[in-house]
Amino acid sequence: MPELPDVELYVEHLTRRLAGRTLERVRVASPFLLRTVAPPLSDAEGRTIRGFRRLGKRVVFELEEGPFLVVHLMVAGRFHWKDAPRAPVPKRVGLAAFDVAGATLLLTEASPKKRASLHVVATEDALAALARGGLEPLGARLPEFAAALRAERHTVKRALTDPRLFSGIGNAYSDEILHAARISPFALTRTMGDEEVARLHAATQTTLSAWLARLRTEAGERFPEKVTAFRPEFAVHGRYGKPCPDCGDPVQRLVYADNEANYCATCQTGGRLLADRALSRLLKEDWPRSLEELEEAKAARREP
Repeated sequence: MPELPDVELYVEHLTRRLAGRTLERVRVASPFLLRTVAPPLSDAEGRTIRGFRRLGKRVVFELEEGPFLVVHLMVAGRFHWKDAPRAPVPKRVGLAAFDVAGATLLLTEASPKKRASLHVVATEDALAALARGGLEPLGARLPEFAAALRAERHTVKRALTDPRLFSGIGNAYSDEILHAARISPFALTRTMGDEEVARLHAATQTTLSAWLARLRTEAGERFPEKVTAFRPEFAVHGRYGKPCPDCGDPVQRLVYADNEANYCATCQTGGRLLADRALSRLLKEDWPRSLEELEEAKAARREP
């Protein structure tokens, strides 16, 4: 799922290419995309695009004297820029096309679940109603950050990815932030000390800022086409079994629901392996508690 750095990059490039131009037409190819009926989508056509903004993980089209178009890319939604008028919408993955003179912005979703959405809202108040209320992490000072983090009793991984607490952070960047902060994803927010919270605050701002700068450099003047939650330069996210860039020990993974937590046991949990409740109950004493026990178990399975 595109998260804060990726969505910010989309907003910057869309603003650069489309601000001041007329949105001639919106072609919706998927019946699952449009989630509102009033105002009608046709009210956006013929309007000048003033610019774009990020609303959590959503991209907002701002139109002069018209409605706002709010796109949530969800897991597999992506934008694509075509320097061609009325470029065709791809048949299998295409959701919509936004036409301007001489160019087309395509919206696709490479998933059969079709979770991406488009809302048309008339006012700033209606737009605010779509916001989840989370704190903007890049602009947050430490006291604000600490208050949001400790507002509810959660694991720190869940808190960082809760849009009601923090805006724009998802599964991928929460893994990277926690690795940079040297904090277990299962640490409880209300038991974290002030030094840990300060470390997490610094890691959050440093990680998100560094990745936004890196993505800007990678894209250059080209429209960002390689938006992904799995990057080889990540420290831990999506790198299960690969060496941690800091200590060299293998990255571990904990799968739960539709998500997973990736972490380095050596750097983040004092060498202790994490297990979900069901797996712990199933394996009981057989669950390895440390990297050493894990390697011993693997060696035992390899023996004839």
